Amino acid sequence: MVEQLQLRVSLNEARQSNILLQKAARYLSLAPHEITAVKILRKSIDARKPNIYFNYKVAVYINENPPDTNIYHYEYKDVTKAQPVHIIGFGPAGMYAALRLIELGYKPVVIERGKDVRSRRRDLRLINQYRTVDPDSNYCFGEGGAGTYSDGKLYTRSLKRGDVRRIFENLVYHGASPQILIDAHPHIGTDKLPKVVQNIRETILKYGGEIHFKSRLTGINISQNQIKSIIINRQTEIPVHQVILATGHSARDIYSLLNRHQIKLETKSFAMGVRVEHPQALIDSIQYHCPIGQKDDLLPPASYSLVQQVGERGVYSFCMCPGGFIVPAATSPGEVVVNGMSPSKRNNKFANSGIVVEINVDKDLKKYEKYGVFKGLAFQQDLEHLAFVAGGKNLQAPAQRLTDFVEGRLSNTLNKTSYQPGLKSAPLHSILPRLIGKKLRKAFKAYGQKMPGFYTELANVIAIESRTSAPVKIPRTEGLHHPQITNLYPAGEGAGYAGGIVSAAMDGERLAEAISKAVGRSL
Repeated sequence: MVEQLQLRVSLNEARQSNILLQKAARYLSLAPHEITAVKILRKSIDARKPNIYFNYKVAVYINENPPDTNIYHYEYKDVTKAQPVHIIGFGPAGMYAALRLIELGYKPVVIERGKDVRSRRRDLRLINQYRTVDPDSNYCFGEGGAGTYSDGKLYTRSLKRGDVRRIFENLVYHGASPQILIDAHPHIGTDKLPKVVQNIRETILKYGGEIHFKSRLTGINISQNQIKSIIINRQTEIPVHQVILATGHSARDIYSLLNRHQIKLETKSFAMGVRVEHPQALIDSIQYHCPIGQKDDLLPPASYSLVQQVGERGVYSFCMCPGGFIVPAATSPGEVVVNGMSPSKRNNKFANSGIVVEINVDKDLKKYEKYGVFKGLAFQQDLEHLAFVAGGKNLQAPAQRLTDFVEGRLSNTLNKTSYQPGLKSAPLHSILPRLIGKKLRKAFKAYGQKMPGFYTELANVIAIESRTSAPVKIPRTEGLHHPQITNLYPAGEGAGYAGGIVSAAMDGERLAEAISKAVGRSL
């Protein structure tokens, strides 16, 4: 017999051994020995009031042993001699398209402009220590995409796009902690995710797939509304049948390539803003209602989620990283882009989050109309270059104390930061366009009321957070291929159909299934 229960455990109760067993027994009016096992299905924290609780959803097994609760078992096939499907880009969408293709009996041939995770790590060190950006190997490009050296946040609202559980179990299959199947806001950690990515690569190669690193898509040949071949590194031509385009939100050269071939693109609204960095102990104090530095050891580093409507635009927190650090996410020389991530233990001294403003590409960018479908992209590039100049042209990021930014004065000094290239004091209140700056200032004041202590001189505002999503969309039909090019399947964040690791992975699987159906019909 199995019962599912919702159990609520206080901090004091959480220190007791077998507290879930005891609570389940009391709830079901059973003796503890009659319960064979209590399996946690879901765990979250309720810290809305001074009395903090852990909420659990559990399965209680009575006089029987719990079975293997994995829903999915992955049956990968030898596809060495199977029909190839070419995948451009090896981020979450590309990886999971490749894995699903193998299950369906097709051979994935992955073309990735960047390097493998180990080689890529050396290039990240060059960015942080020597301010040198390799346009093909950085925080956005390389094995695993922008997610590899990120927090590995797995929370998604895209529940209708696919089976989230299938993606989670596959990550566990490839080495992620089973804890991600339980936590309400799961993450893997920037220190753990590269190994998971490497294991996925090894699965693909083991079953006959191919992965080609340092291979940039530089040309395509089109005939009769289909891509007949692709050009790699301007010299190698490869015939293709179906192409999944999963190049991520920062592959701007790919948008230009498609545009040169008059392949339809569309503008897409997006968001831009800044990173805000607080001491983690301060965020803990605010969220857990405790003195600074006295967080209970049973509690994880605290996070937050904030949203404020300013005029007709939403201003919201994005990619909040408790116990994390800020990294230089530029993909080309002459730009400063900041992003955030956390290690698995989230044990850094700082908390950071993107605070971004919704940009309506049709209403807000009138001065950029001359760029047509690339007007959002041009706006992004202008602000990234502006941040580069304001930071001192050495990948230092322009920054300001939060209170100074809101009150419109230059910061004489800045707080300590996790951003390795360093910060430079700059008048962001006047540098950022009113479209962004004015709304941020109003939102920060509102956040201070919603979350007392958030609005403080102890926080830095750091520019610029510009890569929340792509400002360009690559359209596709109900069959998931491009409306003009019938064997081109745009995927993931770069095409405008995902907003994170899990949604991109689900989108990659969907395209693999769509290709299988299309190829099956044509046989």
